[in-house]
Parts: sequence; C-alpha cells; structure tokens
Amino acid sequence: MWCSRHRRVVVAVWLVAIVGLAVLGESVKKPTSSSVTIPGTQSQQALDLLDKQFPGAGGAQAQVVFSVPSSETLTGSSDRQAIETTLTQLRKLPQVVSVTDPFQAGTVSKNGRIAFAVVAYPVAVADVSSHAVNALLASGGPAKAAGITVNFGGQVAQASTKSDTEVVGIIVAFLVLLIGFGSVIVGILPLVTAIAGVAVTNLALVALTATVSESSTTSVLATMIGLAVGVDYSLFVLNRHRQQLVEGVDVRESIGRAVATSGASVCFAGTTVLIALAALSIVRVPFLTVMGLAAAGAVVVAVLGAITLMPALLGFAGGRITSSRWAQRKIAKASAPGYRSLSRRYVTALKRAPIVVVLAAVILLLAVASPFRHMRLGLPDGGSQPTSQTTRRAYDLISEGFGPGVNGPLLVVVYGPGGITPEQKQAFTTFYDQQRAHLPSDVAQISAPTPNPAGDILLVTVVPKTGPNDPATTTLINKIRKAVAKGKTEYGLQTYVTGQTALNIDTSAKLSSALPTYLAIIIVLCVVLLIFVFRSILVPVTAVVGYVLSVLATLGAVTFVFQKGHLKGVFGIASSGPVLSFLPIILLGILFGLAMDYEVFLESRMREESSRENPTAAVIDGYAESAKVVASAAIIMISVFASFIFSSDPTTKSFGFALALGVLIDAFVIRMTVVPATMHIYGRSAWWLPRWLAKLLPEVNIEGAPDDEAIPMPATGAARSPV
Repeated sequence: MWCSRHRRVVVAVWLVAIVGLAVLGESVKKPTSSSVTIPGTQSQQALDLLDKQFPGAGGAQAQVVFSVPSSETLTGSSDRQAIETTLTQLRKLPQVVSVTDPFQAGTVSKNGRIAFAVVAYPVAVADVSSHAVNALLASGGPAKAAGITVNFGGQVAQASTKSDTEVVGIIVAFLVLLIGFGSVIVGILPLVTAIAGVAVTNLALVALTATVSESSTTSVLATMIGLAVGVDYSLFVLNRHRQQLVEGVDVRESIGRAVATSGASVCFAGTTVLIALAALSIVRVPFLTVMGLAAAGAVVVAVLGAITLMPALLGFAGGRITSSRWAQRKIAKASAPGYRSLSRRYVTALKRAPIVVVLAAVILLLAVASPFRHMRLGLPDGGSQPTSQTTRRAYDLISEGFGPGVNGPLLVVVYGPGGITPEQKQAFTTFYDQQRAHLPSDVAQISAPTPNPAGDILLVTVVPKTGPNDPATTTLINKIRKAVAKGKTEYGLQTYVTGQTALNIDTSAKLSSALPTYLAIIIVLCVVLLIFVFRSILVPVTAVVGYVLSVLATLGAVTFVFQKGHLKGVFGIASSGPVLSFLPIILLGILFGLAMDYEVFLESRMREESSRENPTAAVIDGYAESAKVVASAAIIMISVFASFIFSSDPTTKSFGFALALGVLIDAFVIRMTVVPATMHIYGRSAWWLPRWLAKLLPEVNIEGAPDDEAIPMPATGAARSPV
C-alpha cells in the first residue's frame, strides 16, 4: 500500500535511477565484443601463451578485401597503385601494428580479381577500441576512388547490429492486453513498467562495461528477458487488482492486497528464473556467466518494477482500469448467468479423453524433437551474416578466391620452455618438411615457421580446405592435436592448436559437455521447488517431464530450421549452419524459470479449489480462473521473443526463435493442455505426499494471503498448506 500512497516518490526514484545510470554509463562505458575466452581449453592456453611470450602474434585481425568485376583484374598498374596507397593509410590507423601487402604475401586470387590484406592488432578483439573499428570500416578511400570494391572481414569488422524489432513485440503486447481486458490503461501500464525495467537494466550494463568484459549479445538477451518477464509480472499484479475492483474492493485496499498476494507469487516466480540464470556460472565460461547474471539482473529489476512501480501507477490510474465501456461490457458478459468462458469449455473437453490428449501431445513433441539427435553446436562466423553486411561479402569473396579455409586459419604454437634447442628445432623442421612435402588431403597450405624474439616459440599457420564451421575442420584440428602430441613426449616441445576457429570449436565442445550437468541441476531444482510448494509427488514429476519435452522439442525445431536449413527463407536466415553453441544451455535456464511460473499460477489455483470441490470440478474451476491471465502472459512473452526473429543478426535471430517457440510449446501444449489432462487422470492422488516427507516440509504460502484468508487443505494422507 505504501507505493500507491507515495506514488509520486516511487516514480521519481525510478526516473532518478534511469537518468543517473544514463549519465554514469555514458561517462565510463567501454565497447562490447563478439569475442569469447574459454579458460582451460587448449586454444585459450595457446592464446594466453602468445600474449605473454609473443605479443601481437595472437592478437586480433581483420581482412580488407579488394575486388573488381569478373571482366577486370587488380594487377594493372593503376589498381595496384590505388591498393598500395590504401595499405599505406591502413598502417596509420589506430592500434594497427601491421598490414600485409597482397602482392607480396600472395593473397591475390588466380584470376586476379580478388585480393585481401590482413590488418593486425596487438590486442584481443575485446580490446580493439570502437574508434579503431570505425576507422577501419571508414578506410579504403583510394581503392574505392579507383573503382575497386572494398569489404571488411574478421571479428574486428564485425559490428553489432542494432534493431528496433522489439517494438513489434511491444505493439503486439499492447493489443493483446487491450483486447483481453478492454482497457487502454491495462494495455499501457505493464508496458511502461517493463520498459522502465529494461532501461534500468541496460543502462546498468553499459556502466558495468567499465569493469566487466561483456559480449555484444549480453544486452540483447537482457532486453528480451526484461521485456518479457517485466510485462508478465506486472500483468499478474494488475490482473489481481482488476479482479478485486470488479468485486467491489476499494482501490487502495485492492492495490495492497494485489501486491501481498500476486506480488508474492511474482517474487517466487522471479526467484526461480533468477536461480536458473545465475546457475549458468557453474559452466565456468566467463562470457556465459556474464550473460546469465545480466539476464538474472533483468529479472530482479522486473520483479522490483512489478511490486513498486506498478502499484504506484495503479494509484495514479485509480478506478479507471474497469470504468471504460468496453471493460464494463466484458465484465458484464463474464458475470452473466450461464456464461462459460473459452478456458472453461476447453478444460472440460480435456476430461473426456485425458489419456488420449496426453499421448497425442507426447508423440507430437517427440516427433518435433527428433532432429535434436543430429544437432551440432558452433559459433557464428562471417558466413552466417546476411549478405547486406560487409563481413559476409568479405567472407564470400575470400571463399571464392582462395577457398573457405582461408576464413578460418589455424595457428599451431610450438613452445619450448627455456628456449628451443638445436636438436628440438631440427626435429620439428624434419616433421614440418614432411608435412609440407605431402600435404594432407584436408589441408590447403602450411606456412613457414615464425620464431619469436626469445627463440622459445615457433608459430605455424595451417589453412584447412574447409570452412570454420565445417565438421571436417573439427576433424582436422583433432588430427593435428594427435599428430603433434608426441612432440612433447619425444622432444619436450609443448604444441597447441589455436586461432578463432579452434577457439570456437573448443567453446562448443565445452558447452556440450556442460549440458547434461546443468540439465540435471535444473531438474533436481524443479522437483525440490515444486514438492516444497505443492506438497505433492505427481505434480512435480509431471512438471519436470513436461519441461524436458518442451526443451527437446524446441531444440529439435531449432536444429530443423537453423542447422538443416528448412524454412530458412520464411525466417530470413542467411545460411544454415550449426546451432549457436550457448543457445541450448541458456534456453534450459530461461525456459525452466518460465515453465515454473506458469506451473505455479495454474496449479496453485487448482489446489486451492480442491479444498472445496471434487477433483474434477477443482481442475476445471482452478483452470478457468487462471488460464486467461496465463494465456495472455504467454502470448505477450511469445510476441516479445518472436519480434527478435526479424533481427539481421543471426545470434539474436536464433535466440528469438528458440525462446518464442519454447514458451509457445511449454505454455500452450504442456501447461495448458497436458497438465490439466494429467490432473484429470490423477484425481485426488495428484496431491498425495508420503507422511514422513510431509512432516519434514514446512508450511508454505507463496501467494502471501493473510492467515485468516488461507484455505485449509483436506487431509488425504498428508498435511496440506494453503497456497
């Protein structure tokens, strides 16, 4: 009640927070990065070694690609002079330490129409300043003036793509609220609360870039989660307030009750999402930990918005939430004698053949999940970008002129602690000459060894014949690692394979190995939470099985579309490739939290009704009371996530698709179809709990209702707690 009574103070605090974070972020912000670091992997160990022993050798690189139409060549004196002038200017750009000459390095295609120069930086991609990136992308003037097309490739040139696609989700969310509740105010207030929460979260993330290295995807994920749960949580509080106003409760009293009941449920729901996202830190991948904690922060801010800013805004709205003619007509229709809502008719139909419904849903989801068996994980490269971006054009030109492997060269680092002895150097030279004389079938070329000034490192570049995300490249890396492993045993030389391609492959492998552990943690957490809340065995088991089916079906669909390339034209996917390596593990965490939200909101009402009615009537009445708000919340969340599918960035697009589909499957197939059907099957046994376990569990009331309003549960073999 305090927030509605002091609504001007609450709104002022939120505005001050937004303005203050904006000023702070603008003054201390640093650029985000698309690069990743994976401690403990061979590729990362090699990069760390190069950074220490061979500064600049493992630094960031970009490619400047020159091209002319097929009827022309770059070998003419005028074109060559224009390229040389461009290279001279490139060497003067910020942070650049070297620029190769295509005509001296042999990076001119056989037909003479494509050439590229490698621009080297002494630091990692994350440490290349935005000023240096912008200077690179603005270069190439002399070549362009001579009629030569200039494109830029590599991670340094990979600009973060911003879009306003989330606006589509916001508009859809407003329309859903307007149609569902018949009030413009109901449509606006949750959106205002969610947008304020997203503003606070993103501005805080901008300020944190001063001390924390953030990937370019971090803010995108935080925006997705913040908008979706921000609208949902605010809607749950607003809907409870609206129901109480219809029942004749005073506005201020109704706001206090709504926060005390639905607000408590929101806090519990937000806690489940928070725990699941924070648990991403167990994978021990820094960029993934930052993404998980950023998304968890967005959830915390969304919960704070729902229980502070929303009550304040409801105080300003007063009784106008239910006073419009449209809202009054909808309320009168719902109160008319004999009226049966769509949700009541639907759940009643489910009881006619609940076993058939459950079997049909399970078979359908398993069929959708079947492509998951062939899922490959990877990280996007230039080939996954849309052709409208310079990085994709550069990638395609290099593949055309020199082969796809040039886009993902491998670095073989040979290290002799204390210095490479003449005997060790001779052994390595013999091995190297053998490989150069008989190039393996999957290798395009091997460069001459480059020593560092201290003489304890030899650096060799290996160019595969296949692209960075081709499975054959992964096979080649494993072959090289096995072939050179004997160097340490026989000659005391430590040999590593690194480079961006190897780093991406090692990242995917580490995330794949972490999936089973993370899934097990999520499942145990799910069972414990739901047993704790519902004091039941069958309800948590059903919830877990449904959650696993939702995840598998979603990953199967993602594999079908993004990896196998089906329907890619419908979703505007530039090219098919492996599934984003960190998408499955993030999907597990987010979908877990959302699934538990909907499970709690649906099941708690059924459990409450079961104290008054027979099991069948309790399922029907409990479902009818909660289905509308759950369906509205799910549609809004789906709309917000789906709006990101229209982004040109492949990472954002895959996240939007996976999260939208995951919520669609879990909310409408599992929670709103399979769960009530199984409850019809279980009957009273749904709330069975062994007596010994019932004695161990404390009484819980997640809706925060006062004790005199609590509804005691019937004793059916175990003690019950009011929900």
